[in-house]
Amino acid sequence: MLERATGFERSVVEGRFMIHVARNNGPWIVIVEPDTDASVLVVVTAYEVSE
Repeated sequence: MLERATGFERSVVEGRFMIHVARNNGPWIVIVEPDTDASVLVVVTAYEVSE
């Protein structure tokens, strides 16, 4: 899903980011949080954006 990212911005929660994604002809948002100790990106949640 993240390979279809169209942009990103900071989330309202400190340390998290909102990744904008195009999926199934509609917009989605994936909330992620970097885990620098493990060198991974943790997906917190993903949801479809209603237009």
